Amino acid sequence: MTNTSTLEDTLITTEVDLPLGPTGRPRREFPVPPELRGHGPARVIALCNQKGGVGKTTTTVNLGAALATYGRRVLLIDFDPQGALSANLKVETDDVSTIYELLLGSERDPQVAIQQTQIPGLDIIPANIDLSAAEVHLVNEVAREHTLARVLRRVSDRYDVILIDCQPSLGLLTVNALSAADGVLVPLECEYFALRGVALLLQTIEKVHDRLNDKLELAGILATMHDGRTLHGRQVLERVVEAFPEQVFHTVISRTVRFPETTAAGEPITSYASSSVGAGAYRALARELLARWPAR
Repeated sequence: MTNTSTLEDTLITTEVDLPLGPTGRPRREFPVPPELRGHGPARVIALCNQKGGVGKTTTTVNLGAALATYGRRVLLIDFDPQGALSANLKVETDDVSTIYELLLGSERDPQVAIQQTQIPGLDIIPANIDLSAAEVHLVNEVAREHTLARVLRRVSDRYDVILIDCQPSLGLLTVNALSAADGVLVPLECEYFALRGVALLLQTIEKVHDRLNDKLELAGILATMHDGRTLHGRQVLERVVEAFPEQVFHTVISRTVRFPETTAAGEPITSYASSSVGAGAYRALARELLARWPAR
């Protein structure tokens, strides 16, 4: 599997005497991406970590909204039976078609399940607790690991980016997400115990790449819930960068009370508190991601 290469800075030609960012590397600014002449086919990114509470859903919502502000058409896939992504955007999940019906084939047209959000250019396919039964139903299916990929192929041409919010496990649903994805974005909480599962996750990504999806690559590791005021937070981030120097995003998502507020409000931080540090961080992440993966 091809590792993510070191980013070439398009705005800064030298790193001499630049102030260090939170990752301990020179700060880098990434350009506002150019406007697109058309849309599609989408790059599919799975946000994955088998540990819960690391910021997968928060990142899916806010990265998607930030990409939409840069003119990208974004589709969010709620792929967690808890339905946190759907709840975060206050979309309907009862008596509507969800990703569950699409996986089982009882609904064959993904467009029926797509709901628009209040953010222009940002759509979602919701999920509810029914999704918890999907693994049981899929286990006897032929090519069961590619079921989600077959669903997404029907809508790929309408979007520029598809973000999949995975459940905190490495079961069949997560393998489906990895089999459908071009890349994996790993949100990593800046806590010691969050580091322990990264090696296992990377092994799983490698296996899926070798056996199911040879286009899959690591899009990057995103440090979340960082508190630069504590020695522990700084040490964990230093260890992550030391272990994965080329894979860790320069952008770091710090702890802020704004994120719980946005969840209660049912909208992304980019619209709820557009001038906040958190909103700026997710816009920076969107620019960095697009710099790594330019339009194709």
